[in-house]
Amino acid sequence: MKKVVLIGYMGSGKSVVSAMLAQKTGIEFVELDEYIEKKCRMSVATIFATKGELYFRKIERELFLEFLQDTSRELIISTGGGTPCYYNNHELLQAEGVVSIYLKATIDTLTQRLDKEKQSRPLIAHLDTEGLREFIAKHLFDRSFYYNQATFKVAVDAKSVEEIVSEIVSLLV
Repeated sequence: MKKVVLIGYMGSGKSVVSAMLAQKTGIEFVELDEYIEKKCRMSVATIFATKGELYFRKIERELFLEFLQDTSRELIISTGGGTPCYYNNHELLQAEGVVSIYLKATIDTLTQRLDKEKQSRPLIAHLDTEGLREFIAKHLFDRSFYYNQATFKVAVDAKSVEEIVSEIVSLLV
């Protein structure tokens, strides 16, 4: 059974694209961070604050593997921005039956999107616009190797969700 994994930086549109892709294809959709929150009965921010990032990454890896190894169903998996960057998760993106898609956005696009929703993202809430831009640029540089392990790269700048989903559907055929 095929697994479609969406990766990319926060603000790239993984959640909204995954939801619409699931609607269009009829394939079940799961958001990894939400699933972790349900399993742990606490928010990702609380997990980070009380148990630490290492604990979170370990749980993330276990549940990501669980979804990828589930042979009973097709799945669209929306990952967290850091998922491919830890525990060699990027290697899982090339496994048989896995199609991974990197939703690639420019620093400008990510800064514009994330600047509007900073308050709901504890990692960046304290940053001004210029600080946010620098933060994103550094992270993208650090993570580009992992993101570029994806089967396909889809540029998302100046595209509607519908256009992005249509492009992904054509790649999955």
